[in-house]
Amino acid sequence: MKTPLQPVWDLESIFSGGSASESFAAYLIELEQDVRQLQALLKETPAPKSLEETNAFDPILELLQSCYVRISEGSAFVSCLSSQNQNDKKAVQLQGTISSLSAMLNSTKSQFDNTLSETTDSVWKAWIAREDVQPLAFALNESRTQAREKLSPELEGLALDLGVDGYHGWGKFYNTIVSKVNIPFEQNGETVMLSAGQAANKLSDSDRNVRETVFANWEQAWTDVEDFCADTLNHLAGFRLKLYEKRGWDDILKEPLAINRMSRQTLDTMWSVINGAKPALVQYLERKAKLLGVEKLSWSDVDAPVGKSGGKITYDEAAINIVDQFAKFSPKLSKFAEMAFEKRWIEAEDRPGKRPGGFCTSLPLSKATRIFMTFSGTPSNVSTLAHELGHGYHQHIMEELPALNQRYAMNVAETASTFAELIVADALVQSATDEQEKLALLEDKIQRSVAFFMNIHARFLFENRFYEQRKKGLVNADELSKLMVEAQQEAFCGALASDHPHFWASKLHFYLTGVPFYNFPYTFGYMFSAGIYARAQEEGTAFADKYDDLLRDTGRMTVEELAQKHLGTDLTQPDFWQNAANLVIADIEQFLEMTESTK
Repeated sequence: MKTPLQPVWDLESIFSGGSASESFAAYLIELEQDVRQLQALLKETPAPKSLEETNAFDPILELLQSCYVRISEGSAFVSCLSSQNQNDKKAVQLQGTISSLSAMLNSTKSQFDNTLSETTDSVWKAWIAREDVQPLAFALNESRTQAREKLSPELEGLALDLGVDGYHGWGKFYNTIVSKVNIPFEQNGETVMLSAGQAANKLSDSDRNVRETVFANWEQAWTDVEDFCADTLNHLAGFRLKLYEKRGWDDILKEPLAINRMSRQTLDTMWSVINGAKPALVQYLERKAKLLGVEKLSWSDVDAPVGKSGGKITYDEAAINIVDQFAKFSPKLSKFAEMAFEKRWIEAEDRPGKRPGGFCTSLPLSKATRIFMTFSGTPSNVSTLAHELGHGYHQHIMEELPALNQRYAMNVAETASTFAELIVADALVQSATDEQEKLALLEDKIQRSVAFFMNIHARFLFENRFYEQRKKGLVNADELSKLMVEAQQEAFCGALASDHPHFWASKLHFYLTGVPFYNFPYTFGYMFSAGIYARAQEEGTAFADKYDDLLRDTGRMTVEELAQKHLGTDLTQPDFWQNAANLVIADIEQFLEMTESTK
């Protein structure tokens, strides 16, 4: 791989000119025309009464998939623009345009799904058995079934249209809020204002005074905007609850479970195994407190580093390390990562104006991805980079499939990313020769277990309870903070001396409208990938092709079917989950053994 690398992504090769791009403006016009053409085709196409009449579905399916690909491309481009510069107001306008087009397309898809639901079973079975349609059978059956559980296409279309400036509009308001949040920090004798993204990186600083100061200022900054955040979350939840009520849905998890193609039994089994593993995590947190010289960890101590990792890691060093470690598992994965670095698919520069967090977004038309993060040279940053590259590889594996078969759910998306992260983290721990460096890398790995088993569990508990309370009326900022603290104390088993009351306000995931309950799929992905990783360790390099096959199927079966086909396991039973949890427990046991002298 050629170095030095540039940590700033290339968006010009997608559409030149940024948010003022003339080619992108023309692209959106053409896309809108095709969505309207799709609407016209559907109006002329009633439910078929014979197999011959299903031929009318052919141009609809072709145009529908083309529109989905182009909507994804445009949405990804706009997300990149708004993330790299929170003050790009034109990008905000483009987000509105994309949201409107997406709502039009989803409304049109709703009409198509309804036509599918009205098709008689005999005609339906004959149609999906056709050689050219059969590869899409899972997606089409799923759409037909879900259409029968929703409102009429006219009402579903109305809800989608109103959601552009209502539901999705409120979700986008987070971007406006976070762009106004600045956290003061004293640096070289003067006070500088950090963006939320920059401040978030300092919450894992090795200096406890820095962490505690930044965390206190972070809490205050989000307290200052808590009423805006509370209004936003209340309106998002209110929209969902009212829509669910009209559809006749009582369970608030019905939609997120359906979106993630998993059963409630699988979810409950996973959390049950995690709760059984928490005593080991509490032991780890107690030992970490002693290592940091405090009686009990505060919230800002949880991500604090332990051991010495050898100083800052450069972006080039991180890239080389990731490419090398990927190669030990799969040459294909390694080659993909190298391509992403060299083609500048990654935005990693540490500069003001960027939004916090990290993501990978797919450009299915360009057959490329773009990765966003802020790289400041920590082991955690290296993990994030590997994580997002895992997302990119997942899309890369699926890019030749029909568009409807590329629509995999968030939980299995997080599987690919976390698996990539595990490869790098585990390899770094095993190859470290310095005891302090090994400890630092092992601890960084365990921190992610705390995040998935405890932090995300707290988010899940909070959101469940918030929705139950929201059914009775608006929930104010103080009540939201109280719910957040209660969830954190339960999820962390009371192991922390302080909490993060305004976590609900600052966390982007609570505002996302594409996937409700943007929390448990992360933990599923982490646990599922850990189980897959255990299998990969057993089978060695021969497992790489099997892994690719598993990823390729993620858009065309439930997670239970996926696990049964590729791993021969039943996710509704605890065995698979326990094997994954045992990997976490083994890491903690190694950590406790290495730090025995601090007892």
